[in-house]
Amino acid sequence: MLKLSFILTVPNKPKTPLLFCHFSKPESPKSSNLFSHFSFHFWEKRNMSTKIVAEYAKSGRSSCKKCGKTITAQALRLGLVTRDARGFDMTKWHHLDCFHEKIDSLDVIKGFDSLKGVDQEALKKLADGSIKSPKQLRGKDDEEEREQEEETESEKSNTKKIKLSAPDEKAQFDIAFSVSDIKDKYKDAALEPKWKAFQTIIFLERDDGLHDSGKIAAFDFDGCLAKTSLKRVGADAWSLMYPSIPEKLQSLYEEGFKLVIFTNESNIDRWKNKRQVAVDSKIGRITNFINKVKVPMQVFIACGISSSGGKAVDPFRKPKPGMWHIMEKHFNSGIPIDMDQSFYVGDAAGRPNDHSDADIKFAQAVGLKFYVPEDYFRS
Repeated sequence: MLKLSFILTVPNKPKTPLLFCHFSKPESPKSSNLFSHFSFHFWEKRNMSTKIVAEYAKSGRSSCKKCGKTITAQALRLGLVTRDARGFDMTKWHHLDCFHEKIDSLDVIKGFDSLKGVDQEALKKLADGSIKSPKQLRGKDDEEEREQEEETESEKSNTKKIKLSAPDEKAQFDIAFSVSDIKDKYKDAALEPKWKAFQTIIFLERDDGLHDSGKIAAFDFDGCLAKTSLKRVGADAWSLMYPSIPEKLQSLYEEGFKLVIFTNESNIDRWKNKRQVAVDSKIGRITNFINKVKVPMQVFIACGISSSGGKAVDPFRKPKPGMWHIMEKHFNSGIPIDMDQSFYVGDAAGRPNDHSDADIKFAQAVGLKFYVPEDYFRS
């Protein structure tokens, strides 16, 4: 059987990356080409089975994909789990009455055995009644058809973008990492003990008492854990965003979560003449915060500037998932991460008064559940 793949060939000092269509035999040996690590496979038009999950809503934050109304806490909800173009699972939640996807068997429903008897019966009736014509199964009105068309067009657009930006996309998920590339300074700025630098990130790998885990509780820093101001600098120029934060974080730590901060700080690159000031201010605030909450944390700071004017995208700056992948692949002792239990909290959710949508898009890119801090720390 032949496998269709696209190989990105990079000539010496290329002006434009070239894409060549290539048929390769499965038994052929791995290429020894110096640039073979740039090879990647385009996804096929997916023929994979869609997964269905049933559970009781943990909060009132989710909304039904069909009717748009809130799914109340403890209400039964059905999730349609599909894999996006980047390989991440995405769950679209529905009320029971709003779910029109065909259910071939109750065995395909994850979480069915954990439901109450009355809800299991309701699902059995839903499955029995779903053996209808394709149009009845879909049950789409004009609005849903328009939504499907928009998603199809979006997928086509994303495909084009990935074809054009393949080197950057590959760099995000396969960043070459070596211990020899870790530095004690960030460019011309000295770092505090325990803090290190790699490319455009500064990180605190191993705080005293930190334990790697399959459960990750991840947080943004500014506007999420700490109240800060662009007009003020210094290690003490911050305050707790919410009084419940220390207790919440301590509880997570006791439950076996590893607590991780993922934060952007472009001033470190932008302030070329005051870089040491920017570094000391950011690291000082985070260090004082950790001392305040009395919980060990792992920290990753993306120092790069947002791309503009044709500059290459920094793979570590949120919403790009580079910081997460460095943590997952190189700083978690090889422990697989349970994405169902892990989550991310951040304030940049793309709401009218938010400064950006970097946090929610970061969570989506990684495949994490997302919360805004006012909901998470006030609940």
